[in-house]
Amino acid sequence: MTWEEVVAHALALPGAELTTYYGGPAVKANGHPLVTPGREDGSFCLHIDQDTKAILIETDPDTFWQTAHYEGWPSVLVRYDSPDPERVLAMIEASRDWAMRRKPARPRKA
Repeated sequence: MTWEEVVAHALALPGAELTTYYGGPAVKANGHPLVTPGREDGSFCLHIDQDTKAILIETDPDTFWQTAHYEGWPSVLVRYDSPDPERVLAMIEASRDWAMRRKPARPRKA
């Protein structure tokens, strides 16, 4: 899997749009990020609720992981070379569902 494939899948979901997040590329829905490039090579960042994040890290630490930078935040790193790409795609969809259930994000002031 590549960043381009991750973005293409995310953008195919209803309500998703290509935009930016802290100056970098992102796919958002309802104003909330779904996926952003990871700070670590070979991974992207999936924005997901804390409970799901904990389950993902516990059940598949070879795919879903974090560094100290991501501790305490609703996001998890995802390795592009996951042995279970279908689960990764399903988690992108879960991220979109979570974003759509949340209050719309307020626009940032310029």
